[in-house]
Parts: sequence; C-alpha cells; structure tokens
Amino acid sequence: MPDARSEKAIVADVLKSPTPGVKVAVADIDGILRGKVLHKDKFVSAVEGGFGFCDVVYGWDMHDQCYDNTTVTGWHKGYPDALARLDLSTHRKVPWDGGIDFFLGNFVRTVKGREEPFPLDGRQVLKRVLARAAKSDVQPMCSLEFEFFNFAETPQSWAGKKGVGPEPITPGMFGYSLLRAGHARDYFNALFSELAAFGVPIEGLHTETGPGVYEAAIVYSDALEAGDRALLFKAGAKEIGARFGIMPSFMAKWNQHFPGCSGHVHQSLSDGKRNVFHDPKGRAGMSKLFESYLAGQVDALMQFAPMYWPTVNSYKRLVDGFWAPVKPTWGIDNRTASFRVIPGSAKSTRLETRCPGADLNPYLALAACIAAGMHGIEKALKLEAPPVEGTNKGGEHVPRAPRSLAETTKIFRGSDVARDWFGDEFVDHFAATREWEWRQWQDSVTDWELKRYFEIV
Repeated sequence: MPDARSEKAIVADVLKSPTPGVKVAVADIDGILRGKVLHKDKFVSAVEGGFGFCDVVYGWDMHDQCYDNTTVTGWHKGYPDALARLDLSTHRKVPWDGGIDFFLGNFVRTVKGREEPFPLDGRQVLKRVLARAAKSDVQPMCSLEFEFFNFAETPQSWAGKKGVGPEPITPGMFGYSLLRAGHARDYFNALFSELAAFGVPIEGLHTETGPGVYEAAIVYSDALEAGDRALLFKAGAKEIGARFGIMPSFMAKWNQHFPGCSGHVHQSLSDGKRNVFHDPKGRAGMSKLFESYLAGQVDALMQFAPMYWPTVNSYKRLVDGFWAPVKPTWGIDNRTASFRVIPGSAKSTRLETRCPGADLNPYLALAACIAAGMHGIEKALKLEAPPVEGTNKGGEHVPRAPRSLAETTKIFRGSDVARDWFGDEFVDHFAATREWEWRQWQDSVTDWELKRYFEIV
C-alpha cells in the first residue's frame, strides 16, 4: 500500500536509515526504470523543491540512442534538466539492496510561471486520465499479470552470445508445474517474499507453458499504485534474478515456436463504496456502465494499439490461434477474446484486457485501458457486438489487428480520441518514438535474413 504517513514522518524515517543514500527513479517512454542515488542531504532538498533529472530519458530509446524526430525534447533543446518531484507516497525500502529507501518521481515543467505535469511522463499521462475519470465519480481499480521467460544468463554471457540462443532455466512445456517451480526454488521464493517486502505483493505465481516461463499476478489496487507495482515488479524481478544467475525477459515473443508473454490488465470501477461493474440482474452480471466501459475498449483498441503493443517484437506475438487475441472481440470468461468479462461477486466482477504484451509500459497501458473505457462511458456507447464463444466463434468477420508497429502508429497518430485523452504533445511524441523504433528494425539485418539468403541467392 502507498505510504500514507505525513511528509515529516517519512523524511524522519529516511534520515534514521543506516544506508547513506536514497534511490529515486522515474519511468522512461518505454516503461524502463531510470534513476539515481541521492545523498540524504540532497534528498531533503528534493522533498522541498524537487531535483534536476535530464529530460533525455524521454528523448532516447531503450538503448540510449537519441531520437532524431521529436520536438518536445531533443538535441535542438540541448537536453536540459527537467524538474522531478518525489511522490512520497511511493516510499519503499529495497530488501535486496540493504534496505535502502526508494521513491518514484513525477516530471513537471513551468509554463508561463505555472507548474504543470510534463506531457511525456507516462505516470503523468495516467494521472491525467485518472483525474478525468474522477469527474465521473469513479475510481479505477486495477492489477496486472505478467508472463515472463527466465534464462540462465548474465549480461556478460548474453553479450557474448550476440543475441542468439539464450538458455532457459528449465526445458519443455510444463504449465502449472510445481516440479519446474522447484527447479529454481530459491529464486521463485525470493520473488514472492522480497517483492512483497518491496511493496509489490504477488497474488499468485506459477509456471506457464514454455521452457522457463512463469506467470505472476500482482495484487489489486487503485490504478496509479497498480502502475507503480507493475513497473517495479519488472525491475525488481530482474534485480532479484541476477543474484541467482537468472535473467528474466519480458520480451513479447522471444521464439516463434513458443507462446508469447502477455501483460493482462484487470479492471473494475468503484464509486468509493462498491464495484459499479456488478449488477446481478445484468447480462453476465454486468451493469450498463460496465457494458459502456467495455464498448469503449472495443471501439478504441486499434486507436490506442501502440500503447499496448509498443515494440516491433510485440506484433510477433499476435499470431492467429496462438493464445494471444488478435481481434477487438469480447467474451464471457473466454481467454480467446481480447476482452474477457469475468463474472463474479459484487467484489470480483471485472474486465480483463488480454491483448497487451509483457513488453508494455505499465502506465501507458493502464492509461489506454481506462481512457478507452471512460470514452465508452462518456459517449454512452452500447455493447452491440455479441460475445464470442469457443475459439473466437462469432468473431470471424471482425478485422484482425495490424501486423506491424508502423501501421498501428499511423492509426494512433490520427486518432482524435487519443488526442482528447492524452494530449497532442504526448501523442505526437509517442508516435514519433514508435516511428523511430520501426526505422531501427527496417535498417537492421537479422539472422533470419542471413540464414535465408546468404548462401542461396
């Protein structure tokens, strides 16, 4: 849970800590944790007035290559420091790093003498969406599930292999296997216990179908906390895994012969007293508000697609008949649909958005889900399409998702709904970063091409 103590109490706790510094971090445009360690004196100053953090974290890609097509930040601006303000409610202690204190921050900027959210900060994008949802007197409650493969690799061994042939920690296809979970028991148990101590509680953890693959379900919370937990789960799993010589990968599809890695997003809406998705008299226990929320997600899926599928590799996961849903369809407790309605009690009725991959930026995926749903509520959209059954039976004539980042980015850039909810600056910048990502792929020569053409042509 977020640290609800007063600013004075939190600062006093940090100053009493035996560790000399404080870890602070933000998420970059790809949802990768970027941070630094501050001296405690600097931390106290940062609590009062914020601290400088180079805005290059929104001006380069995940391998620190600077974009050449962006305007809000870039070489033409000189990559100045942006102002980051700590969110003291995110206070945690890192159990695998000597209990050092940890905080997440938000970027802000000053425009005409007024401080406002930095438009490229994914956490701020999510907060913008949540503030608008609050005007409808609802609070989104969310959680994420991640599938991720685990390899017996280190950064050095992986660099030595030049990106080919990672070694999974276990062989074979063995989902829900206690035997396979026991193979790396200390790592498996450390994920459970240490992440919980880090304020990222896991509700369930099990092996999935594939060599060395796990699935983790993070405990439900309000949407902003859910984004924080998801971000820190991915970073924490990598840090914990390194201690055991294990490299977790949240890549959407590392091998064409195995299922990809999903990042399912569970959602419901609360009015502060009850789950307003639940209506025992409604279709499958859905309230009319739930139906409009779902209709909004169906309507906006392709417009928001790069926020769910942000990398070139994301689209390798979207294979017909291979678990990952590829169409904007919905079903009742049906895992072949993009949107799975989970009927249940007044407490548990919810929507699972199943199409995102594990390579998502948690803040942006949550922002997309909630904005799409609230778009449906604001526009009073009707859930007109019937639910699919079985293996997407009933969705035969629904167009499938585009197969490339270039195609979905073009749709995203032209979406009035995206601009309405996320702002022009974010839409233009995020679209430019995805266009850059596509160009890197277009310019690359892959091992597939070498195997296919090198000798024969």
